Amino acid sequence: MTLPHDPSWPRAGGWPALDEVDGDLDAALVGLGTHATSLSPTSAHTTPPAVREALRRYSPHAAGHGDVGALVVADAGDAADPDGDEAGATALVARAAARARLVVAIGGDNAATVPAALGAWGAADGAPGAVATAGLITIDAHHDLRDGRSNGSPVRRLLDAGLDGSRVVQIGIQDFANSRHYAERAAAAGITVVPRAACEEAPMVAIAQRALAIAGAAGGPVHVDVDVDACDRAVAPGCPASTPGGLSAWQLRELVRALASSPLVRSIDLTEVDASADAPDGRTVRLAALCVLEALAGLASRDA
Repeated sequence: MTLPHDPSWPRAGGWPALDEVDGDLDAALVGLGTHATSLSPTSAHTTPPAVREALRRYSPHAAGHGDVGALVVADAGDAADPDGDEAGATALVARAAARARLVVAIGGDNAATVPAALGAWGAADGAPGAVATAGLITIDAHHDLRDGRSNGSPVRRLLDAGLDGSRVVQIGIQDFANSRHYAERAAAAGITVVPRAACEEAPMVAIAQRALAIAGAAGGPVHVDVDVDACDRAVAPGCPASTPGGLSAWQLRELVRALASSPLVRSIDLTEVDASADAPDGRTVRLAALCVLEALAGLASRDA
């Protein structure tokens, strides 16, 4: 795309490669284009480059929340085969996490959450106890507790890897988007569920603070899974499983910024966007790009 140049209006994105930056980073991007095990046909592997391109439409300025443009951000690139070589994808995230205060992983379908979380938690080498104190917050319409390996199973797989269900919070779970069986599985695991309706009854910041208190109760690193299909289908048509009546775009953005403002949060993923299925105006991809910037704004606010 061709965009106007204005030296007084710098553009977001375009960050240098991880190997081109010396020393510690504030944030690192990683592309995890998972798609091969999706329950719905998807070309979600097209999303990481689409989000990177969409970032150029925006400015790094976030009024009152620190200077996003002053953060040291690098791009670790894309995992070569995150479906076939999940260990390699996990190692890439771990490499980024070793350098940065916050890793932002761009999916891909929700299968990306497993390597994103395990890599950020320090479990890239399968070290026992690596997830012993970790926490997970999902913003999602679905429980993602299915058996097997798919975009419907990441939360169950992380529980199997040792994550304590009492430190899992799921925000935005929707009626008619889950079965009784998986709702009961969530309850049995001790997962805290904040249903979609509750998101109209309390401010997003208050919901985020409660979620952080639960997920971070053991003092370990918290991963935030942002499944964009939690949003209303009007704003997220590029999400195969989005439904009418989901979160608004602003609610999602506010949640992401509030969660990223906590030092407990070491990693965030953005998943379930299929750039090839988006509306002609690119609204879903643009929302995902704005969530990258909201995460950086939250990070910047830690120092403000």
